[in-house]
Order: sequence, then structure tokens, then C-alpha cells
Amino acid sequence: MPYTQELIEEMNLLARYDLSNSLAGLKVHHDATQEVLAAIKRLHEKGLISQVDGGYLTGLGRDAAEHAQVLLTILNPTA
Repeated sequence: MPYTQELIEEMNLLARYDLSNSLAGLKVHHDATQEVLAAIKRLHEKGLISQVDGGYLTGLGRDAAEHAQVLLTILNPTA
């Protein structure tokens, strides 16, 4: 199954979380792009984040963010 643009947007948001600090969350502002607003809403609906506008990772969200960040490191080792 290829990655859709929606999945890529969700993974981009998961990649922004600082996994070294469980108290660091994200806040997506109302003036963000429609794609980002939709992606953050989907992550909340999937139970990966605590708030519809970002917030903290849930346990499942942390697992997903770890996998997303590892995948990015493997595919782009110079970043």
C-alpha cells in the first residue's frame, strides 16, 4: 500500500514530537494549512494525540511517532 498524502501529513506531524521529553506537546494553530488541520484531527480521532489541536502523544501515539522518526532516519540518514 503506497503512502497517501494524508498519511504523509500525519507522519510529518508525528515527526515533530520531541520523544526525549514526554511533557513536550504540539499546538496547531487555527491559521495552519487545511492539510495540517485535517491531519492533526485525524491523529486525534485515531487516538494518537490527546487534543484535537495537538497536545501530547498517547501511548499508541508515542509508538507511532517512534516508528515514523526511525523510518525518516533510515530513509534520510544525512538529516
